[in-house]
Amino acid sequence: MVFAFALSAAFCLGVGFVYQQNAAQRAPMSDFLSFRLLLDLVRMPRWLAGIGLMVCGMALGAVALNDGEVSLVEPLLATNLLFAMALSRWQTKQSLGWTGWGGLWLLAGGVTAFIVAGRPHGGESVTDPLRHWLIVGLVIGGALVLAAVSKRLRMSAEAATLAVAAGLLYGLQDALTRVSGERFRDGGWAALVISWQPYVVLALGVTGLVLVQSAFETAPLRMSLPALTAAQPLAGIACGVGFLGDRLRTTPGALAWEAAGIAAIVVGIVLIGRHPAMPAGSAAPELRDLQPR
Repeated sequence: MVFAFALSAAFCLGVGFVYQQNAAQRAPMSDFLSFRLLLDLVRMPRWLAGIGLMVCGMALGAVALNDGEVSLVEPLLATNLLFAMALSRWQTKQSLGWTGWGGLWLLAGGVTAFIVAGRPHGGESVTDPLRHWLIVGLVIGGALVLAAVSKRLRMSAEAATLAVAAGLLYGLQDALTRVSGERFRDGGWAALVISWQPYVVLALGVTGLVLVQSAFETAPLRMSLPALTAAQPLAGIACGVGFLGDRLRTTPGALAWEAAGIAAIVVGIVLIGRHPAMPAGSAAPELRDLQPR
């Protein structure tokens, strides 16, 4: 059942991302990195369908994570990239070629190798508030820096940079969601509403959504989704280790596989980003660079 829920979640997430990108690429570039972009997109039925599928995928993923280990479920959820790219290829009738598919499998394999080798598992939460806020600040600050730097890059690199920024925020959101759940279990609604974590979770979700849709708006799905798929679980694990007390294996063999996984992720993203194919209906990056933002 864990496999069934996780793969169903991956399918819903992948298809949902494709629908969102289909709609976002038709949004005006003047709304780039603006909350107005969400107001434009919410009037598009295809985008609403994509958001609905994403919510279903998140719910199914939560069920899988409740019944299975993170080291098993997270690699299965990462296969949403394969479903998304397969549907995108069917829509555009353009093949990714050996380079593109090789990059996809390297990315999926790298995430799997890192998570399986590290085998993140729970521990005692860190009670030091300084460490907690330091990690939260570093993640949010890093995402903001990436978003600011992206404006100086070409559209293809810009989309990947924004996706990494969104992945950082979503990874932090996952960690704070876990904290919120612990607060609710310990003290109920009274403890939850007086905590800051639920409100930060909401703010991170909306901000991450703006970053992701801006990335979808500027370039084909293959330029953004791989980076998002890689950044989110790794950021979530980093936050878990940083202030939730999660542990990773640190034996020489495990560290070697973790390093190999990260290297495969980087190479996979580079290979996918270098593939020249463009989906039908998207403007070339050079032309979209001339549109006002």
